[in-house]
Amino acid sequence: MSPALVVWAPRVLSVLRIVAALIFLLHGTQKLFGFPAPPANGLPPAMSLFWVGAILELGGGILLLLGAFTRPVAFILSGEMAYAYWMFHAPRNLYPTLNGGDAAILYCFVFLYLVFAGPGPWSVDAARNKA
Repeated sequence: MSPALVVWAPRVLSVLRIVAALIFLLHGTQKLFGFPAPPANGLPPAMSLFWVGAILELGGGILLLLGAFTRPVAFILSGEMAYAYWMFHAPRNLYPTLNGGDAAILYCFVFLYLVFAGPGPWSVDAARNKA
């Protein structure tokens, strides 16, 4: 393997985590605060299943963005996305492109990858492990 790939692979892992977290937490802000735009069916009622999902998306997204408690948070969020896919998307249609579940599948497997790969070097977890 090229030395550049060896040096950059962990850094790009951090970039993947950061970008996925930024996009993911926007789903939480949309459902909780109507930002950047409210969901088509309105904000979810407090303590509803969609509200709990939004809390996980916002809180988990922030933790993943920082790279704090990455492995357990990614495990929980991967499960959330698997649940979301099978409960809300799959019943609509067999094909993810037709049932709107392609993002849920991608998040599920990116987060599952983070459970095993960790946060990368640009993270609170990495800084904490150095100390």
